Amino acid sequence: MNKLSVVIPVYNEVKTLEAIVRLVDGVEVGAPKELVLVDDGSTDGTRDVIQTIGRAHPEWKTVLHEVNQGKGAAMRSGFRVATGDVVLVQDADLEYDPRQYPVLLEPILSGRADVVFGSRFLGGGPHRVHFFWHYVANRLLTTLSNMMTNVNLTDMEVCYKVFKKEVLDGIRLRENRFGFEVEITAKVARGRWRIYEVPVSYYGRDYAEGKKITWKDGLWALWCILRYRF
Repeated sequence: MNKLSVVIPVYNEVKTLEAIVRLVDGVEVGAPKELVLVDDGSTDGTRDVIQTIGRAHPEWKTVLHEVNQGKGAAMRSGFRVATGDVVLVQDADLEYDPRQYPVLLEPILSGRADVVFGSRFLGGGPHRVHFFWHYVANRLLTTLSNMMTNVNLTDMEVCYKVFKKEVLDGIRLRENRFGFEVEITAKVARGRWRIYEVPVSYYGRDYAEGKKITWKDGLWALWCILRYRF
């Protein structure tokens, strides 16, 4: 690995953004890191923080969406400007711990994998005891996705996904919101790339703390599972 690009989609995360950037910047991965911060039309002061970070680190990338478009749109923007030969997705809300990057990267660095998914269900350390129905919906969507793609993932909706850049270069993405997770899983599976899973911790937050995904996103994910089967 010559360089790791960490793509961070951000929407109204002024309370956590600086903390997650410090954590990402402090992780040692054995290669240079490039942070790609994509502000998706934030209105809470996040954009000002991103611009300040960009001035302090001109070697990193910042992308500013004028209006909110959704996680999928932010990921497309980030992937387009990322220059690393390995690309890792990191949310800005502190639900996932960047100190687990070495575990996520190991299957790629050892030459065994082209894509790595984290999994919150493989016993990877601390997990906040949280929403039961979110858990049920996640397992249901993952199972249906597996049936359509013929892979055996345990956590399709997880944030932590790592790709060789060549994988992303060979995929055309179109989903704007949380359907991104379904779409990229289906297209990676269709491309017959070597996919690995590793356990990760999860420090989930509730809606009062800023969680954004809703039941409507779950219904759209269900539609996307069928849509991208074909």
